[in-house]
Amino acid sequence: MKSELNRNYSEVTEFILLGFRTSPKIQILLFLLFLLIYVVIVVGNISMLAVIKIDSRLHTPMYFFLRNLSYLDLCYSTVIAPKTLATFLSKDKRISYNGCATQFFFFALFVGTEGFLLAVMAYDRFSAICSPFLYPVRMSQQACVRLVIGSYICGCVNSMVQTGFTFSLHFCGENRLDHFFCDVPALIKISCVDTFMNEIVLFILSALIIITTTVIILVSYACILSTILKIPSTHGRSKTFSTCTSHITVVSLFYGTVFFMYAQPGAISSPEKSKIIAVFYTLIIPMLNPLIYSLRNREVKNAVKRIVLRKVSSH
Repeated sequence: MKSELNRNYSEVTEFILLGFRTSPKIQILLFLLFLLIYVVIVVGNISMLAVIKIDSRLHTPMYFFLRNLSYLDLCYSTVIAPKTLATFLSKDKRISYNGCATQFFFFALFVGTEGFLLAVMAYDRFSAICSPFLYPVRMSQQACVRLVIGSYICGCVNSMVQTGFTFSLHFCGENRLDHFFCDVPALIKISCVDTFMNEIVLFILSALIIITTTVIILVSYACILSTILKIPSTHGRSKTFSTCTSHITVVSLFYGTVFFMYAQPGAISSPEKSKIIAVFYTLIIPMLNPLIYSLRNREVKNAVKRIVLRKVSSH
């Protein structure tokens, strides 16, 4: 039995991404929609990176973290979008076994890192609002760099564990993935061996990351809210809380979709629901993040105005 299994397993050198199984006309419409979303992601996040780099007034810890968030959004959407766009127009929907493993590794790395970075950003707001006198020490340049590096290390550990467990599975001839990219639920579904341990590892690891980072975020914002309520003036409370609203919105969108995808077993048995949710956290959220931070953040809007005025006056 084992020799038969190994023989079949060795034959699976590529996967077929079934994606969205619709008519050719709908495929073209989906291609145009996904292309538009991806263009907005690239333009929005690169613009955010450029604005923060150019304007010296944004060279603060908060915008250092925001710059890294834009970089992560750009990276993990780029891991998914180009291959997805190609499968809409091409009859060749294959992706090699190594290509599939590589795509999943980097996707898990960037998404996991973003989860930890959002927790770091909540801690940054907590330090700025609740301990303003200690803020320059707590959020020194070295401390900020260490926090970002720590986020990447945690994301990398998560990615290595998930990739190792997922691609140690055997795929006995069945290589059609009912998804638009290589993701754990779809890969688990086509494996020909018992995947109970993989599902448990996926659930525990995802839940551990979500719970740990969520606790940091909730405790940070509980302290922030307590501090804000002690501010005597309504204008002061509103101004202080406004620095947090963009982050709260981004956190709600990110954790809401990731929780429904990975921290509850039902997603594994519901491929259509998985695809819809996956569109949100792979493409919609990276598209919305720079819009949320630019439209709801006065400092970013003022920075854009200064850069535009500088360009106009130089001509």
